[in-house]
Amino acid sequence: MAIVLGPNQYGKAEVRVVAVDRSTPRHTLVDLNVSSALRGDFSAAHLTGDNAHVLTTDAQKNTVFAFARDGVASPEAFALRLATHFAGSYPWISGARVAVESYGWDRIAVDGAPHDHAFRRAGGEVRTAVVTADDGDLHVVAGLTDLVVLKTTGSEFWGFPRDAYTTLKETRDRILATAVTARWRYTGTGLDWHTTYDTVRTTMLEAFASTHSLALQQTLHAMGAAVLETVPEVAEVRLSMPNKHHFLQDLSAFGLDNPDVVYHADDRPYGLIEGTVLRDDVPAAEVAWQGTPGFV
Repeated sequence: MAIVLGPNQYGKAEVRVVAVDRSTPRHTLVDLNVSSALRGDFSAAHLTGDNAHVLTTDAQKNTVFAFARDGVASPEAFALRLATHFAGSYPWISGARVAVESYGWDRIAVDGAPHDHAFRRAGGEVRTAVVTADDGDLHVVAGLTDLVVLKTTGSEFWGFPRDAYTTLKETRDRILATAVTARWRYTGTGLDWHTTYDTVRTTMLEAFASTHSLALQQTLHAMGAAVLETVPEVAEVRLSMPNKHHFLQDLSAFGLDNPDVVYHADDRPYGLIEGTVLRDDVPAAEVAWQGTPGFV
């Protein structure tokens, strides 16, 4: 039996960067969490402790800050710059993966007008971007996490099989709620990233709202399909959507009825629905998804 070194990578995780644009009296800021990982010939470091091929993780961290000095533009554009730089740094580095989380900030309103340099942190939703440079190819996967949505009607769930352990009642009207994690892979790298991101996000929200849902699986597919129909530059959409259950609360102990008014929201356990919606004429690019957990 031979023991061999398998696939490996290394990098700097979660570099927190806040960059302020002060070029006008109306300041803007970006708030990022950046992680880098390099792939290539690092076998000597693993097998003998020879660090001749190791671009230090400290240098990767410093590169993130140095590149932010010249402006971020968008998570996708920033990740593209970093991944291209790292992948071309040394001949023994064959690829790089740069993942960016972007946290939103809204301007504070003073006397009804947005302030020029005062902000408040937006909700829990986070914009994401992952760029993978691999043997000269570039792959961009954009996305978002914790987009919490809910509709108070327009959702049913019935027709499922029943066995000895099935207690769930069928329903023709229920609250449907989820926290969407979505990632989508682009076919190119020269897009207007902000506009395209906004279009994808809006399209998913509209599909969630307008789809009369017979299952969360059906809603997931409708959201992904709507994105592909609206944005031709998207090759595939992967979604992970927990079913945030809302159950009608029994008020009979208090002598009260409950005409679909009061619910209790269970945070766990929950159903977890995941799926991919893709074009059948676009080549797969699994390397773009390596290191991105949580999807089928």
